[in-house]
Amino acid sequence: MVSARLKDALITALIAAVLALPLAGARTIDGVNGLTVEWHVVDVAVAAALIFLGRLSIGLIIDGLAAYIAPLALIFGVVAAYMPMPSPFLKTVAVIGGFSIAGRAAFEILRRRFRSTHHPGHWITSFAGITLKSEGILKNLTAVSLLLFVFMLVFPFTPLSTRYSMDVAIMVLTYVVLAWGLNITVGFAGLLDLGYVAFYALGAYSYALLAQSIGIGFWTALPVAGIIAAIAGFLLGFPVLRLRGDYFAIVTLGFGEIVRLVLTNWTTLTNGPNGISGIPRPTLFGLEFARDASEGRKAFHEFFGIAFDPMQRVMFLYYIILTLAFVVGVFSVRLRRLPIGRAWEAFREDEIACAALGINRTRIKLAAYSLGAMVAGLAGAFFAARQGFISPESFTFQESATILAIVILGGVGNPLGIVLAAVFIIGLPELFRELEQYRMLAFGAGMMLIMVWRPGGLMAVREPTVRLRAIENKV
Repeated sequence: MVSARLKDALITALIAAVLALPLAGARTIDGVNGLTVEWHVVDVAVAAALIFLGRLSIGLIIDGLAAYIAPLALIFGVVAAYMPMPSPFLKTVAVIGGFSIAGRAAFEILRRRFRSTHHPGHWITSFAGITLKSEGILKNLTAVSLLLFVFMLVFPFTPLSTRYSMDVAIMVLTYVVLAWGLNITVGFAGLLDLGYVAFYALGAYSYALLAQSIGIGFWTALPVAGIIAAIAGFLLGFPVLRLRGDYFAIVTLGFGEIVRLVLTNWTTLTNGPNGISGIPRPTLFGLEFARDASEGRKAFHEFFGIAFDPMQRVMFLYYIILTLAFVVGVFSVRLRRLPIGRAWEAFREDEIACAALGINRTRIKLAAYSLGAMVAGLAGAFFAARQGFISPESFTFQESATILAIVILGGVGNPLGIVLAAVFIIGLPELFRELEQYRMLAFGAGMMLIMVWRPGGLMAVREPTVRLRAIENKV
């Protein structure tokens, strides 16, 4: 048994080393003497050794040796934290891998100890007569969401708050809003939209053009941008109502590319590939977050008699997107419980049966597509106001793919899972940004692990839209 596991781990490590050597083991450097190759064979060897140990440990845990692996993996994780390694990335992988294997072994010990017959995905653990199941977790989702929102409210005043962390938090919340909007189309109605970034771009350009040409402020242009994006979604919905599945996805993909090409080539309106700069920033009742306010206006710090700090504008933007995320989140949750939300779910499960029940498929399709587009337009207006500059390069297909990945990874139709997925997909690359070329490798590895361990998404279990009350027969 052990010899078979050793052989399997050795073969896995060798394959990983062969694949990693040309990808991560060599790096071209343009030096004084021309283009040279810098080899990182030691990094590849250490990575292969870690893969060997991880594969062997998992195999032995499956074979019933979790009691021996758990303390060894825990000790390995602690030692790896102080052990010198060729690169910070390998040290991080060793520490996380050691603690992860120890946790997996402890999970297996508890499962065997209590002889649970449930699938591991439906329970966490049992101890001292207390059982935590997914049904109980669902009942506490409101409390978890409230605690998360409270933490986000006080986050700017915690020691974790820096300019970098605030920028990352704003970016994560922007993608949360976008993913919640796409979740209306994909998660609720089951319409696969690959051109969602088009409505994001329409919202951004709507605010930029309205602000520069007419002088409309951010708070007035925000709902206008959402309405323009919703109208675009409504108009696009009409020609493609008869399409389903992959054909609908292809049409939406083409629409996204058409919008990007129009923004690139209509230079008289959008300034083409050069983009639009100097977009006005949001104000607080006319107060600007700048050192020197424009003519006729006051600065925020001057009005309140405090010293100027660039973090004031960052915190203001943070609370704008947090409020927008809160409104969109509550709106989408309440929308799912309304008759239109139940009609979307019926349409998603079986379109033919939905039509047989007398539900107007045209109306619910247009409603889902228009509402999802409206949310993207609101997020686009905020993006333009935050950046102060937009160009067609900010609205490529990669953005649509990222938003769709957040929805699927979080669990289609699950708002809280989407929040966790946005933190994972947007925050993880930022966490490994200092590791240069290794950060996307860490992102890819994390995505593969999630898909293997949670193929239905981080939170695949959704709370039922309608609950039937149990009626007791009284004699």
